[in-house]
Amino acid sequence: MPIPTEMTAIDPAAPGGPEVLQPVTRPVPQPGPGEVLVRVAAAGVNRPDVLQRMGLYPMPPGTPSIPGLEIAGTVVAIGDGAERWRVGDAVCALIAGGGYAEYCTAPAGQCLPVPAGMAMTDAAGLCETWFTVWSNVMDRGHARPGETMLVHGGTSGIGVTAIQLGTALGLTVIVTAGSGDKCSAALAAGAAHAIDYKAQDFVAEVARITGGKGVDLVLDMVGGDYVPRNLQCLAEDGRHVSIAFQRGPRADLDLVAVMRKRLTLTGSMLRPRSIAFKSAIAETLEGVIWPEFESGRIVPLIDRVFPLADAAEAHRRMEAGTHVGKIVLSI
Repeated sequence: MPIPTEMTAIDPAAPGGPEVLQPVTRPVPQPGPGEVLVRVAAAGVNRPDVLQRMGLYPMPPGTPSIPGLEIAGTVVAIGDGAERWRVGDAVCALIAGGGYAEYCTAPAGQCLPVPAGMAMTDAAGLCETWFTVWSNVMDRGHARPGETMLVHGGTSGIGVTAIQLGTALGLTVIVTAGSGDKCSAALAAGAAHAIDYKAQDFVAEVARITGGKGVDLVLDMVGGDYVPRNLQCLAEDGRHVSIAFQRGPRADLDLVAVMRKRLTLTGSMLRPRSIAFKSAIAETLEGVIWPEFESGRIVPLIDRVFPLADAAEAHRRMEAGTHVGKIVLSI
């Protein structure tokens, strides 16, 4: 099919509520060196998209103002140096922005083949969470088979991915969630234990579950006053990995506990990292995790699919916190 010069996209003129997410017309981007142009079939919706819409998540220089950090679709044009891919290839990709649109460019190294038999709406929700969780659980958290991991927000896209990764690699995964139904959903996704943080003290529950030993790793998206409580949950030589701070970026820590238990506190942001760094994660995921999708041993958990024109409703659902798994836009 010929590539048009214009496309429909979601590109708010100013920060605001979900109502600013209205379809507009924008020029179709052109692939630069090392990039491919993808005709987008579906795009994942992620918490950073919401923060960007609100004006709370500054974009790296040169990033498209169109939101969207992951896509799935068909390669329709190839830039110099992107020869791994061919026109017509079905790919999913991690991108720095631009996913809420009919066409989007992506670095070739951050593209992965859509697993055989997988729907585009499923593939669109893979990259942001799997790149993030792999990087932080494995590369920063140094998780090892047989260890125990605590994950907050167990039914979010990140939470479900952490459950699936941990289970695949031999970890015991404990999650927190905000209701009994969400705890049941987390257990169905593979978590070994689920704690309703509204009804139970997760610090006391972790101590009970682990026989007082604590967990080896905490993957935290909450921040704020959760951090000192997370440290109470950690075993000796435990690692605390921060990837978001929904309750604020500051915490009051007891350094005596850090020193006594020899704890490691670390964290990262994926979006500002280099293409080379993200491409290396893509290569690892393709070798280790993509066969799990191909075999059906790991199945994406999609909460709901909205048409692009209903991006505002997709954001409202994410902000309500009622979703289980990934929210996706069909384009």
